[in-house]
Amino acid sequence: SSGASVVAIDNKIEQAMDLVKSHLMYAVREEVEVLKEQIKELIEKNSQLEQENNLLKTLASPEQLAQFQAQLQTGSPPATTQSQGTTQPPAQPASQGSGPTA
Repeated sequence: SSGASVVAIDNKIEQAMDLVKSHLMYAVREEVEVLKEQIKELIEKNSQLEQENNLLKTLASPEQLAQFQAQLQTGSPPATTQSQGTTQPPAQPASQGSGPTA
């Protein structure tokens, strides 16, 4: 009779382990779906940023590109780039405004 109770206990343990495994697999599948969605969103965002970067490169003057490259080489913080970026754009519209179309 003790052999039968050991088998019954083993069966219950196996059932409990199967239940835990089932719940874990479900949780992992859910997490994988969330991560796949995040990867998809990040790929789209990366593509958008690459397009924006390419556009900005084509619109920037050679002087601005050289200045940016110099900042990258010296490791200047982005705040420096932003402060210089805010002084440069107003100069561009002024030069455009003084052109023949104005």
